[in-house]
Amino acid sequence: MNFNKKLVLAGILFVTLLLAACGESDNAAEDNGDTSTEQEQNGTRTITDAVGNEVEVPANPQNVIASYLEDYLVALDITPVAQWSVRDGEDVQDYLQDDLGQVPTIPSDLPYEAVASFEPDLLIMDSAEMVEGNKYEQYSKIAPTYVVGEAQNNEWREELKDVAKVFAKEEEAEQILTDYEEKATNAKEEISSAIGSESAAALWLFNDTFYIVNENLSSGDVLYNDLGLTAPNVVQEISGDTVANWSEISLEKLAELDADHIFLINDDKESGSKMLDDPIWQNIPAVQNGNIYEYPGDSAWLYTGPIANSQIIDDVLESVTE
Repeated sequence: MNFNKKLVLAGILFVTLLLAACGESDNAAEDNGDTSTEQEQNGTRTITDAVGNEVEVPANPQNVIASYLEDYLVALDITPVAQWSVRDGEDVQDYLQDDLGQVPTIPSDLPYEAVASFEPDLLIMDSAEMVEGNKYEQYSKIAPTYVVGEAQNNEWREELKDVAKVFAKEEEAEQILTDYEEKATNAKEEISSAIGSESAAALWLFNDTFYIVNENLSSGDVLYNDLGLTAPNVVQEISGDTVANWSEISLEKLAELDADHIFLINDDKESGSKMLDDPIWQNIPAVQNGNIYEYPGDSAWLYTGPIANSQIIDDVLESVTE
């Protein structure tokens, strides 16, 4: 075979391979297009949740259940089809009821039958713990199920962003956070001017038992991390030994609480509590100086999220700057 023939054959082979490659590329593009078109026709998007599940969620979900994440939903202008509750619906997140007052309740442990009865088109779970074992599989049979966080207590800002991603509302979430940070910064300056480096603690009184807030969770996160208040030694000590939002504090430990200010969430106000007459309580510096700021048990102080935390900032400002 002479040199010219070799060149011709090589050219033919090259063109053949090129056409084959183009055909495969076109087929791949066509396949991708079909998948995308199919999702568009079905009105869905596929996103990956916190534990690695690829979830095909409705582009515009109408019947959402996101138990204990209602604060984020309301902030993003989304109304769930059912809301978190305990004690057979007797207790709900009262601070959200201006927006959720007409929304039916669902037990906090989300029984399958109760969930299915609302015919949800999307379930959002607060943590991986809620779908342990085969629970994820069972919930997914009812509706697409998206898990927001791996931990029991997730950082609320990241949680807001994650929930917003499910609804393609990332820009709204960023604006909510921007507004919150501005509010917290301004409040921090006012509080510092009013009480300087004086210490403060949040206590919850329930059934004649005191609970103290974690330094880095719930309203403690707002007090110490956002508003810069000084945490008493007892708060730091108890927070170092637990991952709970609120921990029971014994009378012996309460005697060591040298807080200058106390935010008291009093669930026993109507029934009365002997604990507030106890000499140990009466000897706390904040009590002796009249720096006790009392809130009902249905206030935002026991919860977290952009709405709850914003209300807590308002409460602190009103209390310490009056």
